[in-house]
Amino acid sequence: MKFKEDIDALILGCLISGPAHGYEISKRIRQLSNEVLTVAEGKLYPALHLLEAAEDITASWIPQGNRPPRKVYEITEQGKMSLESKRRQWRSFVEGVGTVIGGTADQSRCWSRR
Repeated sequence: MKFKEDIDALILGCLISGPAHGYEISKRIRQLSNEVLTVAEGKLYPALHLLEAAEDITASWIPQGNRPPRKVYEITEQGKMSLESKRRQWRSFVEGVGTVIGGTADQSRCWSRR
């Protein structure tokens, strides 16, 4: 399936509301999905690096006083366009799946033949 693990879309969707560091992005994904989705560090940080290389996000180091600086990510204009494309793809995917597993009469006959 196309959207099994589209971490890029989740990251961009979180960053549309403002810059965030890695842990905060992970936390936003979890909170916004009502605890349904989680992204492990082993997948989050490689995805962030790829999005940065693709220029969909930028990263900057923010001083933290006596603590080490924190890397903060922000979506770019290109990233906003990528997110909109991913949203269109998602809507098409959901519509397709809904058509197959929805509850219309034609689909009921398909399922009842099993």
